[in-house]
Order: sequence, then structure tokens, then C-alpha cells
Amino acid sequence: MALLAIGNLNMAFGGLNALTNFNLELNSGELVGLIGPNGAGKTTVFNILTGVYAPTAGTIIFNDENITGLKPYIITQRGIARTFQNIRLFSNLSVLDNVRIAYHPNVKYGVASAVTRIPSFHIEEDALTQKAIDFLKIFSLEDKMYEIAKNLPYGQQRRLEIARALATQPKLLLLDEPAAGMNPQETHDLMNLIKWIRSQFNLTILLIEHDMSLVMGACERMYVLDYGIVIAHGNPTEIKANPRVIEAYLGEEVPNAKNQ
Repeated sequence: MALLAIGNLNMAFGGLNALTNFNLELNSGELVGLIGPNGAGKTTVFNILTGVYAPTAGTIIFNDENITGLKPYIITQRGIARTFQNIRLFSNLSVLDNVRIAYHPNVKYGVASAVTRIPSFHIEEDALTQKAIDFLKIFSLEDKMYEIAKNLPYGQQRRLEIARALATQPKLLLLDEPAAGMNPQETHDLMNLIKWIRSQFNLTILLIEHDMSLVMGACERMYVLDYGIVIAHGNPTEIKANPRVIEAYLGEEVPNAKNQ
């Protein structure tokens, strides 16, 4: 059984069809890319998967459960986490608190314990803090834990956002253009990091990315969207050679161009 099965997903905004009969399957442990030109509908897929949008039609089965149209916080509790194309941190909180927040949907103490600050509250909070610090160490951010998140350099903000997503303890991680704004060396390091966290945390990863070196170097399979329709699906070698993919990215050859 696939961990994630998307069937005939459609999304319309008024008269605009952002997705048309979109189908995708992910098996547990896979690292799969979702690529396409700007405006192809990639982020719309993520927004539907995480409950930001309710689809016009279609079904989403995750871990044998129909999650179509559920609220974002419920989907997070089911085990799907994401990052964003435009970084969305709690910018005025510390680096440590950005990660600590991700644990709170799973805390065992109630409101009364939090108000009265009984010993069990402090024990659990201390444990959460240590878990958050451990995540920051993985991403080489432990020396920044008390800094305000918005003051971090861009690349470190990207890593912090991934750390926060992982702290929700997902089964499926959605990465929306994680290499945006990074230089080639940072992108190469990020590719190795994505491979490592997939293995280390036993994750399934769906990746949106425009940097082809990262996608081709990290993903086993790829789906290609164009105007909301899947035009190709296969391994990186097949995708690179697919005429429809080349046309979508580079445009159609002009007939008799040499004679004009």
C-alpha cells in the first residue's frame, strides 16, 4: 500500500483550473520530486495536502486514511509536515522557541498544569527543550538557539524551518523550494542533508524545487506538472530526455526558424 495516494485531484479558483485530474503515489521511504514551470500548480498541491485549500474534487489517502479536506492542524497530527516557498518562521521568537513550538500539539499536560506549574509540567517542558536543542545540533544551529529567528542569515532560516517541520514527528515531509536563494555550495550541502534526514528519520519526502541539480541528484522519481496537468512521470534520466518536459521548460521550437 502507498503511504500517500492522490486520486483525480482537481482545484478550481473561479474559472481557473489550477489542477486537473492530478494523480500521485508515494511509497514509504521514497524521495520524489514535483517539478514544473512557474505557475504549474506545484504549491497548490502542497496547500491541498496540508489542508490550506479544500480540493474541488478528488481524494487524498494518507497512511490508509482519507484526509481530504481536513484542517491543517489535524493533518499535522496525522503526520504530514511542510516547509514554505517563502520562509514562514515565528520571526520574533528565538530559534529555540521556533522548534519547541512544534512539540506542543503532543504534550501531555493540560491547561491547569501549565498555569499552576506543577512538577510534571516542568519535567515535560525540560524534556521538550532538550529535544529541540538536539534538533538544532543536527542542523548546526545550537549556537544560535537564543537568537531571534528573523536575525539569522537566509540559509540558516531555511535550515531552521526544516528543523521545525521535523520536530512535529512527521511520516511525510513536504519541502517547497528549500534551495531558493542558496548558492551552489549551499544547494549541494542541502541535497546531502535531505538525503541524510530521509534516512535518519525514516521519512518519505516530496520535494518541489527549480534547481535541477538538486532534484536530479536527490530524487528517485519525479512528476512534472504543466498548467495543472501531469505531463510526465519517471526517473531523472527519463525526465531529462522527455520531449514534453523539454518543451514545457524551454518552449516549442519555431517552425522554419532557420529560414526567418
